[in-house]
Amino acid sequence: MIERDDISDALRLTVITDPDCGAGRSITEVVAAALEGGARCIQLRAKESTAREMVALGRKLRELTLGAGALLIVNDRLDVALAIGADGVHLGDDDLPVGAVRRAVPPGLLIGRSADSEDIARTAERDGADYLGVGPIFPTTSKPDAGAAAGIGLIERIVAATRLPVVGIGGIEPESAADIVRAGAAGVAVIRAVMCAGDPAVATADFLAATDPAALAR
Repeated sequence: MIERDDISDALRLTVITDPDCGAGRSITEVVAAALEGGARCIQLRAKESTAREMVALGRKLRELTLGAGALLIVNDRLDVALAIGADGVHLGDDDLPVGAVRRAVPPGLLIGRSADSEDIARTAERDGADYLGVGPIFPTTSKPDAGAAAGIGLIERIVAATRLPVVGIGGIEPESAADIVRAGAAGVAVIRAVMCAGDPAVATADFLAATDPAALAR
């Protein structure tokens, strides 16, 4: 089972997959570049894909993440996470409840929960979640249903309400990533800022440099 400190370190940057990652390159190519840039957590998100398609892609990403010593989290789909031997699953408001998943899965499987309020965060912690995804912090076009931007204040409130590692998401760039970590978050999650970057490895390294605890302590 992964220790909580190791989870927090890995969650400093979560790269979430996006099929619209640029002409002439595949999701696996971009993820490989992100891992080369130092990413230690990849989230497979494929809203429009079938379970069979997600499993096929997930197995490729599982091979890449195992080789890099990185986590692989599956968005929404517990069945896919179990089928490919992923490290965890990330759940939203319309997915299975955290408590039901925790009771059904092996103890080492990580469970993330999207949270846009202190009440949701507290319930997720009580029911066995391992970390929280909080946002959208800034306006984003990657998730049309994400709702209005909440600002960094939401990070501060949820950090105060729970002991779980918090990951900020939504419209984040390296400059704002530093502010989110200063507000108490373990890290940030990004989609297009890495998946659509001209050089995903460099973009990943930029985020990791911006959220480096040693640099932020100066």
